[in-house]
Amino acid sequence: MHIITIDPRALKDNPDDARRSRSSPQSDALMLATIRAVGIIQPPVVSPETDGGNGYVIQAGHRRIRQAIAAGLEEISVVVSDAADDGGAMRSMVENIAREPLNPVDQWRAIERLVALGWTEEGIAAALALPVRQIRKLRLLANVLPAMLDQMAKGDMPSEQQLRTIASASLEDQKQVWKAHKPKKDETAAWWSVANGLSKTRMYARDASFGEDLAEAYGIAWVEDLFAPADEDSRYTTQVEAFLGAQQEWMATNLPKNGVITEANTWGQPELPKKAERVYGKPKKSDHTAMYLDRDGKVQSVVYRMPEPKPAKGMAGEGRSVVTSAPRPDVTQKGLDMIGDLRTDALHEALQRAPIEDDTLTALLVLAFAGQNVRVDTASGPSGSFRNAIAAHAASLVDENGTLTFDRETLRIAVRSVLIEVLSCRRTMSNSGIVARIAGDMVGADSFLANMGTEEFLSCLSRQALEATCAETSVLPRNNVRETRAALVEHFTNERFVHGSARFAPDANELADWKARNEIVETDDVDDAEAPDDAPNVRDGDAETISEGFCEAVE
Repeated sequence: MHIITIDPRALKDNPDDARRSRSSPQSDALMLATIRAVGIIQPPVVSPETDGGNGYVIQAGHRRIRQAIAAGLEEISVVVSDAADDGGAMRSMVENIAREPLNPVDQWRAIERLVALGWTEEGIAAALALPVRQIRKLRLLANVLPAMLDQMAKGDMPSEQQLRTIASASLEDQKQVWKAHKPKKDETAAWWSVANGLSKTRMYARDASFGEDLAEAYGIAWVEDLFAPADEDSRYTTQVEAFLGAQQEWMATNLPKNGVITEANTWGQPELPKKAERVYGKPKKSDHTAMYLDRDGKVQSVVYRMPEPKPAKGMAGEGRSVVTSAPRPDVTQKGLDMIGDLRTDALHEALQRAPIEDDTLTALLVLAFAGQNVRVDTASGPSGSFRNAIAAHAASLVDENGTLTFDRETLRIAVRSVLIEVLSCRRTMSNSGIVARIAGDMVGADSFLANMGTEEFLSCLSRQALEATCAETSVLPRNNVRETRAALVEHFTNERFVHGSARFAPDANELADWKARNEIVETDDVDDAEAPDDAPNVRDGDAETISEGFCEAVE
């Protein structure tokens, strides 16, 4: 028996090889990767041809030789042995049956040995054709109780999540839990019970508002999550009480003026004072801020507004109440109801038939939106906040005598404010539908869209959408979606990107359907109606068309 160097392509297959079934592509890829990385560790065994030829027949190592050829090796070392009487049939069978793959614990020990010799996790993964995540998973065994390792060495492995939970616990805790859940002989372990017994709530450093000074003061020790994405802060702690205490101290130190610290209710919402109204739009100086911790321990804040105190009725002297009898009204409630009906009919007929200048119509539109019967689900806040915001602009169009008196600039400001409050594209109850997109297209709102080339937005796109975005730039798609997204984020750092689906212009078919559904059906009564001779002219002067007056008012 001796060793020679030979071209693997010159070796002949053994017709008596015991392994006839094709190996899996995964195992072939693993062997090819190891041969490329470290070569053939165990030389194949060959024997001289017995039929008078000068070549060699493979006795053991068919897969190694095939993958050596695939790796492009010109020469390999082989062990030359005399041919057996049975043509090598028994040797081939023993070669394949006697092999046993390394159990996970032995794999971990071998990996730790390679790390000690200077191998990196990435290098080991490349040599073994395994994901880096698998290497890191096996390295978690370094933190596992030896008694549990003995069970895992039998092939009884927990899931990755269970292993992470076990490895993050102290050895003393593992010992206590294992004592209660250790399986009987020849039985598998109930790893889910072990993990449940060791699971602890994690509080993440990325959710902490406090800095390292408070973390040190509260004795918080951060642990790195090896399985988290590389581009985010994955540190965490299981010291929940210390984490929440540091968050509370940070809130107390950074509490704004008119601010209070409150608790979250059962639904995770802040407990606000009674009658407090939450503010969703731009806050006022007199508004209050409530800070609280949500279910994940994050610091959250909301703005709320307290109702103005109402003056006490019938107060006189030094706070003493005066009881007075209410006088009988001149008109009964039924009479007031009749007046309301008569007024409404007259108002509607005047709006339909009386000559009204375009500017006046626009001003009346602003005035109408301030009415107490108006409800608008606006993106800026509840209906009451909407009316309050519009009423201030409506009041600027009316003088102390109740007459419409305004200039163009005042009207422009009022109309813009109404449109801002009413029109919304949010996917909530405030959505105005296609009319908001038509308005946005008309006023060129596309140019005001923020840069969408961010990690937050691009993570919402599919692989196909990301590759389509790459086609419009100089960025080439990567094999990995995350790498493609990172390349696009870097590209759009100094360049504004707006995704096509965000542009305001509605689809032609969608617009046609909307117009068809809302087509005005003309009636003879309206067309033939004429204004009465004594109908008052609301404002003197030449009237432009309504559309021209409205467009000019919002310029």
